[in-house]
Amino acid sequence: MHPSDYGSRSLFVILAARHEYKSQHELVSSADNDSDIALDCKGNPADKSKTGGWLAAGLILVTELSERICVIGISMNLVTYLHGILHLTASESANIVTNFMGCLNMLALFGGFLADARLGRYWAIILFASICAVGVSFLTLATTIPSLRPPPCDDDGKQICIKANTSQLLMLNIALYTIALGAGGIKSNVSGFGSDQFDKSNPKEEKAMVYFFNRFYFGISLGSLFAVTVLVYIQDNVGRGWGYGISGGTMVLALILLLSGTSFYRYKKPQGSPLTIIWRVLALAWKNRKLNHPEDPSFLNGYNSSKVPYTARFRRLDKAALVGDDSKFTDVDRSNPWIVSTVTQVEEVKMVIKLIPIWSTGILFWTVYSQMNTFSIEQATIMDRKVGNFEMPAGSFAFFLFMSILLFTSINERVIVRIARKITHDPKGLRSLQRIGIGLVLSVVAMVVSAICEKKRREMQVNQNIKMNSFWLVPQFFLVGAGEAFAYVGQLEFFITEAPERMKSMSTGLFLSTLSMGFFVSSMLVSLTNMLSHGTWLKSNLDQAKLENFYWMVAILGVFNFLAFLILASRHEYKTHHYGESSSGREEEIEAQKEGKDQSVKGKEEA
Repeated sequence: MHPSDYGSRSLFVILAARHEYKSQHELVSSADNDSDIALDCKGNPADKSKTGGWLAAGLILVTELSERICVIGISMNLVTYLHGILHLTASESANIVTNFMGCLNMLALFGGFLADARLGRYWAIILFASICAVGVSFLTLATTIPSLRPPPCDDDGKQICIKANTSQLLMLNIALYTIALGAGGIKSNVSGFGSDQFDKSNPKEEKAMVYFFNRFYFGISLGSLFAVTVLVYIQDNVGRGWGYGISGGTMVLALILLLSGTSFYRYKKPQGSPLTIIWRVLALAWKNRKLNHPEDPSFLNGYNSSKVPYTARFRRLDKAALVGDDSKFTDVDRSNPWIVSTVTQVEEVKMVIKLIPIWSTGILFWTVYSQMNTFSIEQATIMDRKVGNFEMPAGSFAFFLFMSILLFTSINERVIVRIARKITHDPKGLRSLQRIGIGLVLSVVAMVVSAICEKKRREMQVNQNIKMNSFWLVPQFFLVGAGEAFAYVGQLEFFITEAPERMKSMSTGLFLSTLSMGFFVSSMLVSLTNMLSHGTWLKSNLDQAKLENFYWMVAILGVFNFLAFLILASRHEYKTHHYGESSSGREEEIEAQKEGKDQSVKGKEEA
């Protein structure tokens, strides 16, 4: 399959990068537009005939391919090592995996902030790729040195197993969270650095940038499929050290290739992070909390020159744009964002806060997704996985997840969207919130199917001593993959189109934080379930547990979450409807607000 055929998911990765590219120009003033000029490695304006383009972009793609091989190769098969080799309980194993993935996605925000605020993307990738390589090396040692593993279970029929002790788990956790820091930093910067290698003002290079992001998603998919097939097989049948060693080797090779291309890249100076604007507005609003709110918003700093219409919602934040004792403020003070914010900055923060309710309803989808690389993999380990003489590794069942994602991203664009256009008479076919809703429904159905399958598996094993064929797990992987094809695209599109124009890079951050919270919520639910069920639902021996009850609980939570989503989605007003798409429309709205205020004041004076 040609990489440009990978459907709507890759298109929205392109859309995200384009908005990010645009936001970089909007974040700087006319006085410092030169900060956005592409530079060479010596800090001089880049010669575009000798820098950037496909050679530079290809070297960057290798870094992303290696990151996927490392992360997917570890996360999709880690639970079998924790439960089978370290003898941790099913719930402990699941929580280690979900906490690891949650931290990885959360640390991506830190990596993006560090690159935007100080390092720049190139040095951020070099730093975090090095950290990731060190982390995988630690993990290779932690899984191969005998003293860092407990002894095997007794083979006398009593199955007495000694759990890994604190020091053994310490080394493992150091390795995992070092990888999380490194991979998170790579994830947040590699696509943006790749887009920097193409000049958007050049039609030929702009077209090449589109193909770059198609190949970028192709690299993600290729690395993921390689990890869940070849690497997982090596981990289970040759040795963890070999499997993780190959992952570490690919990262070191990618780092060497990235460094070798230093003179070929185009660089952009760090231009500041939108996160800085957000916490600065919040800090100033808190600092001025005791000041009275002005009767007329025109007294707020920058009201007349605001690029976003003033709104009365979240009025406490308006205090960030208060100048206090006006006589003490000079024009320099008014233009200093560390002293007083502008109405534009305050309204942009309000727009981000407005997205939080929808953001919160997307979390549970990723909680469902996390079950596919924890309990579903544990189910596979005790089921019949033989295909002829070949026994399929439990971690390789994620193959069906990724294949489902690829299948449905193509079907969405070619079939479902076209049908939806005819039904809804909307050129987009499905809007972002509709895509998210479909993804949430499919996630609930996946949990119902998982619960039914697990109950049947346990009954066959306990009552008939028959192992169920592991391919009965495929439907739940397939449904979650189909759900991701909708939810992933819907959430990313929603955050991209609804985020403030000058904070488009926040869209990726909001999306990654949804993933992160989904994994953390899974850990929380597992811990609460263990506590409330007194350990009866999630035992180490799934034949004696009631895992289906946990799945039913997540499904019920998913129903309530979907109802909450429907209420919030029905009340949400898309930004294009509320603010209009052109700057002239925003200016007209501001003028109308001003005229309304003037008429109101005039009426009071006449009265």
